[in-house]
Amino acid sequence: MEVLIATRSAGKLRELRPLFAARGIYAVDLADTHVAESPDEDDLEAFETFEENALAKARHFHRLTGRPTFADDSGIAVAALGGRPGVRSKRWSGRSDLTGQALDDENNRLLLEELRAVHGSDARRASYVCAAAYVDRSHEFVRLGEVHGHVIESPRGTAGFGYDPYFFADELGMTFGQASREAKEIVSHRGRAFRSLLAALDDLQDLDDLRTPTESR
Repeated sequence: MEVLIATRSAGKLRELRPLFAARGIYAVDLADTHVAESPDEDDLEAFETFEENALAKARHFHRLTGRPTFADDSGIAVAALGGRPGVRSKRWSGRSDLTGQALDDENNRLLLEELRAVHGSDARRASYVCAAAYVDRSHEFVRLGEVHGHVIESPRGTAGFGYDPYFFADELGMTFGQASREAKEIVSHRGRAFRSLLAALDDLQDLDDLRTPTESR
């Protein structure tokens, strides 16, 4: 049985497909299933927690497709900004007219502007947070992943997406923009959340239904 990774983010798909493939789980995305983008999708991230938003997305696309569905909500949380941008990380700049790299650039510009008004040794401490959700006809699971670091003033690296070139991960000693996909996956908020979620699903007998025929034997 095919599972659905319910995201339209090319960056997220680049990170998640290898993780699923390594476990022998065949995953398709919204483009593969011909789910047309709808304005209703903008209303799914209406909650105040990553967990609620991730579940809302997983439930929505499971209803639309009938497939076992994975979804996530993620963002960067800066303690000195009261945890902002948090669940509004993608919409931080309020620039609904922008997409892709242009939107990332504007979000990062605003984040740095806000941080310049904050002082103290820990002013730039930040965490990336991800809630990964799974929904099928019988189950709902959510797991959280985090990685800690700080926001730097100038971007480093061209890999990743979103705030990655400005997020210096303590465990890697570099930004997510400098890290390879494999290195990032080990410590990233998204990698941790989805590994925890898939481990929870390992306890379900019907997880074998998600695997390709040759790898479920």
